[in-house]
Amino acid sequence: MAMTEAAGFALAVVMVWCSIRELHWSWPLAIASSVMYFFVFRDSQLYGEASLQIVFALLAVWGWRQWLRPPKTAEVNAEAPEPSQTSGITRLSLRGRWLTLAASLLLWPVLALFLKHYTDTDVPWWDGGVTALSLVGQYLLGRKVLENWGLWMVANTLSIGLFAYKALWLTVLLYAIFAVMSVIGWRTWQRQIH
Repeated sequence: MAMTEAAGFALAVVMVWCSIRELHWSWPLAIASSVMYFFVFRDSQLYGEASLQIVFALLAVWGWRQWLRPPKTAEVNAEAPEPSQTSGITRLSLRGRWLTLAASLLLWPVLALFLKHYTDTDVPWWDGGVTALSLVGQYLLGRKVLENWGLWMVANTLSIGLFAYKALWLTVLLYAIFAVMSVIGWRTWQRQIH
């Protein structure tokens, strides 16, 4: 597993760097990294994280298509995010922020209870919480919504502890790097909007 974890680690760092730079190549790298991390997490009994990697791979196909489309320049209604003039990066409206919070809070117990009752994981609530935040964050990333980076900051920070508990030390390092990259991503995308 060490080789698979190392390869997934390298691909994941390049993938996030490409996302920060708004390079659509982040998406095929996400697919490859997700496949590798599926096996790492499955073998560590982190079934929420393992399942999340399958979802990430599928969402990466969708995200890649989203990013290859030119940004819309039409009027935006009050409920939709406001688009950037140059890159297609948007911000959530107040309603969008509440919906994001609600989706995260609703997904968390659903995933945690599923993991608790149908797997042999010893960390269903922790794994379920990180998985919920990651799913919502991935959706926002695919839509090029600035606030995705905020969700990733929280998810990555929680993941550091989760992976340390499971003694996945290279992955702990990866998520510490991801946490820093989330801050960089937020600042970089915020400059693109203004």
